Amino acid sequence: METRSDTTSGEFIVAGGGIGGIATALALARQGRKVRVLERAAELGEIGYGLQLGPNAYRMLEHMGVADQLKDRAFFPNNLVMIDAIDGRELTRMALGSDFQAKFGYPYSVIHRSDLHQMLLDAVRDMPGVSIETSKGVQGFTQNKDGVEVTCEDGSVYHGTALIGADGLKSRVRAALLDDGAPRVAGQVAYRGVVPMEEITDTTHADDVVLWVGPNLHMVQYRLRGGKVMNNVAVVENDDLRLGRTDTIGPDEMERIFAPCTENVRKNLGYVRKDRNWVLYDRDPKAGWSQGRATLLGDAAHPTLQYMAQGACMALEDAAVLANKITTVPSLDQALLDYEHARYLRTGRIQLTSRFFCGICHAVGGARDVRNSLVESRPKGSTFEIDWLYSGIEL
Repeated sequence: METRSDTTSGEFIVAGGGIGGIATALALARQGRKVRVLERAAELGEIGYGLQLGPNAYRMLEHMGVADQLKDRAFFPNNLVMIDAIDGRELTRMALGSDFQAKFGYPYSVIHRSDLHQMLLDAVRDMPGVSIETSKGVQGFTQNKDGVEVTCEDGSVYHGTALIGADGLKSRVRAALLDDGAPRVAGQVAYRGVVPMEEITDTTHADDVVLWVGPNLHMVQYRLRGGKVMNNVAVVENDDLRLGRTDTIGPDEMERIFAPCTENVRKNLGYVRKDRNWVLYDRDPKAGWSQGRATLLGDAAHPTLQYMAQGACMALEDAAVLANKITTVPSLDQALLDYEHARYLRTGRIQLTSRFFCGICHAVGGARDVRNSLVESRPKGSTFEIDWLYSGIEL
């Protein structure tokens, strides 16, 4: 059995080498802390496709010293556009140009998950005092007033001053701290795909993030990798998923639910992979992430649906706030509690608002009529729905 000790030098142990875990390592290293990242997979990497980075996330990346690297890897869309998938009419749009950037201080960008992860990884590998180990899934841990002892699946043991659980939706660190069971099945499944821009036949909204909304469905498109490829996401809602059945969910079911949509929306289904899908989960907000020398971060703390496009953004915020609390609060135990208090209500609001926005997107029957009327009546140029989200983030 392998045992390593680093209590005296205050090494922080991060469970999970995804976006949240690597961002945490970077934020702590920039504060002069020693960090050891333990990743379960044999190789570091991100599974998935595109993600959206609002001004709040861009600010966090600037705080971590890596925002400039976005310029060559991300795409900066002109507008956020919502379209009714059944009749094809545009319901509303939000311009993301100079006025938007002046108001919130930072741009809106979209990026491939693996590109963001690699960008953070490149930065953290240049920092002293950071160790990253793969094939080291965290099995469990114990703690006392001085630190933590972390046991991995292979039997190796690590000692550190604190444990940060960034180990995702089915976090083992969360299970030890909160013991609140499995994540909530949201009743939706996503199909995703990335294709070269030359394969896209309808380029009307090629420079936008476009959201088609329909009964029990939505589709999102936006460009990635400097605009060279198009990211496509199709999501359908099905009651069988809520009952724990997945055998009825497949490409045929997706095609059936999208059948009433306009021709161009149906054509877009050809851009998503049919051989793989993602069942969507989240959790109710729950306090208690920070206990003694252990805390949670990102999806381990507050998994959310994608309707606010804030999953990765919240992990980046978590990382920056946590590092600042550890640096400015003399007691480490209190710093972890202060970090949770700073994050709990904001992330909980995002979890619940994402569920609410899901209902708006997937509205059926008369609810769809009401949605369309209300959304079409939005004041032109208004950002009132997300002013709270992109402004006033306290580090």
